[in-house]
Amino acid sequence: MSASQPWESADPALVTGTTTLEVVIPVHNEERDLASSVERVREHLATMPWTFRVTIADNASTDGTAVIARRLAHTYDDVRVVHLAEKGRGRALKRVWSGSDAAVLVYMDVDLSTDLNALLPLVAPLISGHSDLAIGTRLGRGSRVERGPQREIISRGYNLLLRGALRARFSDAQCGFKAIRADVAREVLPLVEDNAWFFDTELLVLAERSGLRIHEVPVDWVDDPDSRVDIVRTALDDLRGIARIGRGLLSGRLPVPDVAERLGRASADAGSGRLGMQLAMFGLVGVGSTLLYAGLYLVFRGPFSAFTSNLLALLLSTLANTAANRRLTFGVTGRAGALRHQVRGLLVFLVGLGVTSGSLWLLHASGHDHHGAEVVVLTVANLAVTVLRFVAMRGWVFARRTRVS
Repeated sequence: MSASQPWESADPALVTGTTTLEVVIPVHNEERDLASSVERVREHLATMPWTFRVTIADNASTDGTAVIARRLAHTYDDVRVVHLAEKGRGRALKRVWSGSDAAVLVYMDVDLSTDLNALLPLVAPLISGHSDLAIGTRLGRGSRVERGPQREIISRGYNLLLRGALRARFSDAQCGFKAIRADVAREVLPLVEDNAWFFDTELLVLAERSGLRIHEVPVDWVDDPDSRVDIVRTALDDLRGIARIGRGLLSGRLPVPDVAERLGRASADAGSGRLGMQLAMFGLVGVGSTLLYAGLYLVFRGPFSAFTSNLLALLLSTLANTAANRRLTFGVTGRAGALRHQVRGLLVFLVGLGVTSGSLWLLHASGHDHHGAEVVVLTVANLAVTVLRFVAMRGWVFARRTRVS
């Protein structure tokens, strides 16, 4: 008996419609590459065993893109075009995916930087019902990538940041080669706020936090030298997006457990999930406040004594730490309770002051008073009270009051 092909065990719920695959190509002023790219995609899809449709999502193009798109749609029955009045890859995908009758929804960049041979392994696990989303990864084992060192460093750094800040487990958030089951898209898309480049990351994080299975496919990828992405602006938007999602998950504003329940999955935010998220964010805030403390101590150590410098540096860094944890780690917004939180934070600060002052006294008692040694000892002492500080913040400083009816 021959080995079964990935489509031979297709989920019946996904293949009963008229169209199995809808491949969306978002474009903005792509008159040069559009026709040839659509031709290549159609030719490749014709070798696959499913019905398909190619949708050109024209994002407010001002060149001849719209004319070429209409001509392609007129020439081929399996090509259609959707025009949008505003730019934004996320906006285009939301629009097309939300109104699609296809079972599996795909998108790829018009430059076809990703080798189309990865399309079959991308969509097969979704059609079989094995996975909920699938992404091409340029950072996985088996991937072959041609791009400059700047983009390589930025890509790896960004995905490392996602792992630290949002506990993401997928390897490549921004590769323009993804697929999603339509039933999953209907549940997750309403939660995605971003309409531009951060759309991919937000979709994946929310899906993962909803307990959905993300399949990764190593791809062959060649960088497009004509890419018009504004790296600086995109990076700033991404950082704002990461902070927004983190706050939404911590505060419970994003109802990922509800999505998980409707889809019959176990939410990653269930049980210890939110605690893990808080620990990750608390750690990042802690690193920042520790660096702030060390810098302030060195500044104050010039005109003041070691004990006075420790007091001032610890006080200011504690105020900053409490404010940052209030907003980022525990998802508390608005001014209500801010003063109470700072007062409680200062009481925790007194414990830290006792520990650090005691450590400093022991250092001096041993005959060492070098500034560098003081910084090292005080930094270690601050790290030692970190666990106590987190427990106090979670269970007391920022504990939400429960009303008893």
